[in-house]
Amino acid sequence: MKKKINFQLMLIAIIAIFSTMILVSVICYNLFRKQILEDLKTYAHLLEDTEALSDLIEKKYDSRMDKVRITVVDRNGDVLYESDADAEKMDNHANRPEIIRTLAEGEGQAIRRSSTMGKSTFYYAIMTEDGNIIRVAKEADSIWSIFAGALPAIIAFIVLIILLCTVIAHVLTKILLEPIEKVAKNVDRLEELETYEELAPFVAKIKKQHEDILKNAGMRQEFTANVSHELKTPLTSISGYSELIESGMASDEDIMRFARKIHHNSNRLLTLINDVIRLSELDVVDRDEPFEVLNLSEIAETCVNMLQINAENHGVTLEFRGIACTVHSEKQMLEELVYNLCDNAIRYNNKGGKVTVSVAPADGKAVLTVEDTGIGIPKEHQERIFERFYRVDKSRSKSTGGTGLGLAIVKHIVAKNQAEMKLESEAGKGTKISVFFKGEDNGKGDL
Repeated sequence: MKKKINFQLMLIAIIAIFSTMILVSVICYNLFRKQILEDLKTYAHLLEDTEALSDLIEKKYDSRMDKVRITVVDRNGDVLYESDADAEKMDNHANRPEIIRTLAEGEGQAIRRSSTMGKSTFYYAIMTEDGNIIRVAKEADSIWSIFAGALPAIIAFIVLIILLCTVIAHVLTKILLEPIEKVAKNVDRLEELETYEELAPFVAKIKKQHEDILKNAGMRQEFTANVSHELKTPLTSISGYSELIESGMASDEDIMRFARKIHHNSNRLLTLINDVIRLSELDVVDRDEPFEVLNLSEIAETCVNMLQINAENHGVTLEFRGIACTVHSEKQMLEELVYNLCDNAIRYNNKGGKVTVSVAPADGKAVLTVEDTGIGIPKEHQERIFERFYRVDKSRSKSTGGTGLGLAIVKHIVAKNQAEMKLESEAGKGTKISVFFKGEDNGKGDL
């Protein structure tokens, strides 16, 4: 990054140097040209107003001393006098730009450049009272000749400026990046650092991201510890029961009982592993789900029918009522959502209790509601029940085979669908969980 900033600063400096040099050269040359033409104009008018022209013609005065060339031309363009050559041998000047303009306007000027000589000749002409034209001319170096003559000094100056700019660029880069480097090296103490005012939003965002990273790291560490603990319990049971069977210490009756225990713990272990894998899949932020338009009512009804036997085994009545509602989602996620909510409502219900699953449109949204008459959730636990492995009644959860991940999966699926979730519960009276989906052309209605 430092090299890039240094390079950009140097590039800006070099562009500025050359642009300034070219601009100054052009301005100076224009001023130089304007001054020569002004001098020639003054010289021409002096020749007209004094006896100097007659002295020249009579060769009493040599204009070459002033490095000025004087030509007298009549209205037809014929040369009457030329200070630097034989007038009789010269061509007609009627087609010269400065002569044409003088005949038309009384005064005229022109500049003719010689690429071979690297010179420019400046001409200025005026009309005299007798109808003749006085033209004065002077040679001067062209802008390129001037530039070439000054080239060694210009190169030396450019090298000096570039070296100076290199040092300044290095210092400025260091000053510019110092607060950023401090931020990078002291992420844990961002509030103590003094930085640019413009960096405040950037620092605040870094601080928040750092806090989120630490929080997520803590959650992952806790999650790993919980998974290890949850896996250890059924594996220990399976290992213990199988060891008893293997040693021959168990009777035939015990073998059957131990086999049931092993089967129960194996199922619990398999369920736990599947839930952990599913949570890991849902944790992938940039994973693209194949969303499609689905009938939420049909999916919920199918899930309720599938869980009827489970509900009967727990002595719970499970019923469904719904109105056709379509949502834009993924089928497996919706099935998992309904299944986990219903399974949770069945597990934490009372004998003879009831679970009601309903789907209906409300205010343009598709609303899924799972309501039970179970043990309910105390107020102090309601904010945490969607955390991984969080259980209100740990003994009841393990006895019913719960993994403690069902509602965590529900929370992830709700987030993936950009839906909203509402929890209403009272200890000893039951729980109601509603999920509000963005509807697909659903009508308005009330639950």
